[in-house]
Amino acid sequence: MRNRWKTAALILCIVSCLCACAPEKEEEHKTEAEKKIENPSEIVEKEYQKKLDAIEPAAYGNISGLDLEAGSYISIIGKGKDGEYWRQVEEGARQAADDLNEELGYKGKDAVRVTYSGPAETDSVDEQVNILDEELARYPVGLSISIADTKACGVQFDLASDNGIPIVAFDSGSDYQGLMATVATDNSGSARIIAEKMAELIGNSGEVIVFVQDSMSMSAKERENGFMERMAEDYPEISVVQVYHIDQMEEIKKEIAKEKMPQDAEEEAETEELTEEITEEEILDYILGKHPQLKGIYATDGTTVKAAVKALKRSEREDITLVGYDGDEEELDALKDGRVKGLMIQNPFGMGYAAVVASARAALSMGNEAYIDTGVMWVTQDNLDSEAVKAWLY
Repeated sequence: MRNRWKTAALILCIVSCLCACAPEKEEEHKTEAEKKIENPSEIVEKEYQKKLDAIEPAAYGNISGLDLEAGSYISIIGKGKDGEYWRQVEEGARQAADDLNEELGYKGKDAVRVTYSGPAETDSVDEQVNILDEELARYPVGLSISIADTKACGVQFDLASDNGIPIVAFDSGSDYQGLMATVATDNSGSARIIAEKMAELIGNSGEVIVFVQDSMSMSAKERENGFMERMAEDYPEISVVQVYHIDQMEEIKKEIAKEKMPQDAEEEAETEELTEEITEEEILDYILGKHPQLKGIYATDGTTVKAAVKALKRSEREDITLVGYDGDEEELDALKDGRVKGLMIQNPFGMGYAAVVASARAALSMGNEAYIDTGVMWVTQDNLDSEAVKAWLY
């Protein structure tokens, strides 16, 4: 009888131990999302969450349901490698990868890999196409690209389609029919808002010029056209006297060269030689000199904003209102001291994050929205120190 009781006690002890261990093992295999649902008090808002909250549709601001295979590779290609804007895109893409691996429990060689690459010289079309060729040869499950030239990548996109590699555009898209989605700022809509803000700032009348970052990308075209359309529709007393594309300044260079040329020089040869020596600073100074009645400048990206700030300082034209896009440290300093009157801040972190989500959805044949809006915020001296703006700053 005593032995029978000992055996029963031993069995009870073993069962108790197994029951105690089971919840621990079960807990280990739960995803982070499951743990948060069960313990909502432990949820702490991520410092970048407000940037993700701005994305529409909201499904592109999180990695829920993206059950990628272990070791999947996603490639993100920007228009550039340097500059705070592109660094923010890369940071957003890497954060999406980290969130995916945490959610799926992948580590080491099983981790989902996301890489960011871009031309050393921003907007270099040839270098971007070379990078695209190299990345397609690695057979990613999905690829997102900010298209520098709308006409340059058709052959590569066709090749990707033939090999089952879905292409997502971000930041700047194209009319290519095979794109799975476009993740971007509403460039046309935000440019229309800038036109309205410019009109308010210059009293609804006067001369304005536009500096556009390039003549090839869709984002540049949309920002130019949206601004011009709104001005034509609603502000008849404002005259947009000239639009200058930074990559198409040859005629301006020739004008400057002719002014520099000695009277007895051989015109054609001398003009060509002088043209090659003309700097961007000289071009911008010459343009400002051509427009003595100018009241406003609209610059379509951070590079053109900063170039305009420097040109206005050199010319001592403090009466000209400058507005534009982006918000790196140099631009914000110019906003603080009044050299820039307003900036349309984009969401490059959210763009990089949503580009990964859209690529993952395409790889999983989940379907994508044609257009994913990553949001904008109009920033001036008045709201620069607000919590809402601080959450968006690069």
